[in-house]
Amino acid sequence: MANYKFNVAMSCGGCSGAITRALNKAKEDPNAGIEDFSVDLNAQTVLVNGSASLQDVQARIAKTGKEVRSADQI
Repeated sequence: MANYKFNVAMSCGGCSGAITRALNKAKEDPNAGIEDFSVDLNAQTVLVNGSASLQDVQARIAKTGKEVRSADQI
């Protein structure tokens, strides 16, 4: 199990909502490898844990149109 922290450009509830919807969809897919996540609009961070690779999670976030400023395994 890995834990990741992403710094994502989010300016409103719509931004964080788009990421939440994308990650919820992935969480429902047993093959996606996302066990849990949290989105913090004020801190502009997304925390994810699961077996998915950092690159896979980053790609899911990027598909929402939001800029991923940094991505780290924690």
